[in-house]
Amino acid sequence: MLRLFVLYTALSLTANAAAAADLGALKTDDMKKLVVYEQPLATPELPFVDETGAEHRLTEFRGKVVLLNLWATWCAPCRVEMPGLDALQGELGGADFQVVTLATGRNPQPKIAKFFEEAGVTRLPRFQDEKQTLSRAMGVMGLPVSVLIDRDGHEVARLIGEADWNGPAARAVIEALIAD
Repeated sequence: MLRLFVLYTALSLTANAAAAADLGALKTDDMKKLVVYEQPLATPELPFVDETGAEHRLTEFRGKVVLLNLWATWCAPCRVEMPGLDALQGELGGADFQVVTLATGRNPQPKIAKFFEEAGVTRLPRFQDEKQTLSRAMGVMGLPVSVLIDRDGHEVARLIGEADWNGPAARAVIEALIAD
């Protein structure tokens, strides 16, 4: 039994290193800032809420590749990248992929709704982490931060700052994760 575990662990580490190398090769344009982990990181199982106040957790999205975008209504770069995230969700979102937007800090739902309306965002969830519990547990210090999460719920890459998430470089990274 121990030999099987050691073999499984060795194969898993090799697969993770190969996946990291594959993603690393796709780091062009806006994705040059993408930090790809050789070993995926566990994501916290802390709650956040939707616009109705219902609790959610990242575990709800297991089985899908997730682009978790942490943002705020007062964040200028967030305003710039949000329409691209919405377009990406419209084109790739479904059984294999989900963009999860999470407003951190003091971002009341009316302001989030106004922000989405002004930015023309219609396909993204209005999740909120008002007390920054999840964002702090994930080590988020500034905004925006985008985290790529694999189907098993592990963080595989992170990008700090604004990016064109609907551009060809980002789509190549996401499509590689979906295909993996």
